[in-house]
This record gives sequence, C-alpha cells and structure tokens, in this order.
Amino acid sequence: MTARLDPEGLAREGVAAAVDKKASDLLVLNLSEISSFADYFVICSATSDRQAQAIADAIEERLRAAGRRPISVEGYATSRWILLDYGEVLFHVFLEDSRRFYGLERLWGDAGDETRRFAAAR
Repeated sequence: MTARLDPEGLAREGVAAAVDKKASDLLVLNLSEISSFADYFVICSATSDRQAQAIADAIEERLRAAGRRPISVEGYATSRWILLDYGEVLFHVFLEDSRRFYGLERLWGDAGDETRRFAAAR
C-alpha cells in the first residue's frame, strides 16, 4: 500500500515529472497562508502543444503511480493552458503566450515563491 502524499509531496512529485519533460520557467507558489482552496500552484511553460500534453501526461502518470488521480483536467485538447486539479495542488501547464496573457503570477503575487526550495530538493 502506497502512503498518501501530503500536498508538498504531491507538488514535489509533479515538479519532478514536469522537469523530466523539460518544462520551462517553473514556478511553485505556496498558497496555504492566503487561500483555502489549494496549498500550492505549480506553474510551468511549454514551447508547443505536444510538449504541454507530454508534461501534463508525465505529471498525471507520476502521481497515478503514487496513488493519486486528478479531480479534473481541463484544457488538454487545446493545450494552451492545461489545468490538473489535485485538490491541494493545482498544476498549470501553459504555452508561453497564454501564460503571459493570464498572468497567474501577478494574480497570486502575495503567495510565497517556493521554487528554489523545490528545485534544491531535486
């Protein structure tokens, strides 16, 4: 039996999967102090729709192996912004122009940036 991942472990496994698929501009925001709906946002970019899908697939496969399935997946068919919702952690895989347009980093600017901490743990 696999131990259930806590939100940090869930984010960490998803980050590892995204990095393995060469996601760029990775950002991990800690929302736990400012939001009640999620603990972490993991935001990354892809250079093509195929890469965005590969990143999303890798995150989903890695977390499925850890016994977790997303609550929902949105945007997979168009791949401009793929959202994988795991409840405590939301993974956002963007194409660059969509990431600039939606600007989640700006909207959630009060969240703690934990990217370095997650990157150092790899």
